[in-house]
Amino acid sequence: MNIFQSVILGIVQGITEFLPISSSAHLVIVPYLFKWEIPSDEAFVFNILVQVASLVGVFAFFWRDIYHILRAMLSGVIEKKPFAESDAKLGWYLILATIPAGVIGLLLKDQVEAAFDSPTITAFFLLITAALLVVAEKVGKRNRSLNELDWKDSLTIGFFQAIAIFPGISRSGSTITGGMIRNLERPPAARFAFLMSIPIMLAAGLLGMKDLLEVPNVTSLMVVFIPGFIASAVVSFFAIGWLLRFLNKYPLYLFAIYCVGLSILTFLTVLFRG
Repeated sequence: MNIFQSVILGIVQGITEFLPISSSAHLVIVPYLFKWEIPSDEAFVFNILVQVASLVGVFAFFWRDIYHILRAMLSGVIEKKPFAESDAKLGWYLILATIPAGVIGLLLKDQVEAAFDSPTITAFFLLITAALLVVAEKVGKRNRSLNELDWKDSLTIGFFQAIAIFPGISRSGSTITGGMIRNLERPPAARFAFLMSIPIMLAAGLLGMKDLLEVPNVTSLMVVFIPGFIASAVVSFFAIGWLLRFLNKYPLYLFAIYCVGLSILTFLTVLFRG
């Protein structure tokens, strides 16, 4: 990988991590479409780093929300009233929503890693993302806010996040779908989806860092990867704000159409390259 590829893929990660079009799919498909022969060990290290960079973008955008949630949770524990404040309740619901993806991710770790090597499988899962987005618009009544969230909503959204462990199934898309199926309005569903990405991305980043340190020549690779890291963090910050504004006015169909189009393009490329 060179610096140009690092920056381009960092931008791609920053945009697609939070838009419901699957960042993991794009990190598989974009190098494949452009015939970038990136060694698997380099791609592995880079994917970990840009995911951590996206986490930096989430923290930067939602730092006030995170501060109020953590303060309310701590206060609730000290006062032995853990659910007294709405922010504290939201924090516990975010933790609950993280559990399904954590458990399923550990159980299917080998299968997930194998799927990352296949543009065809990734393209197929993109179609599932498109279907989820259409279902969200057709089924959801969009008449509830985050203040009306309960534990059943949280667990349901958590199970939707769990299916996004495979490349091509968008984490933001599946979790927004879960929220909208539980009749949340689009922006609150997206806000909850972004906030609940923090624990799972943090855990994945910490686990990945352990493996990262075992990669040969990791220090020399950092010179190439750091520009991509910065690009991913900055673009992630702006992508979150853009999507929240978009969802105030428009449905998810545009993203579903994009996923179908990218899936078809990938299938055709695989077919004609033989």
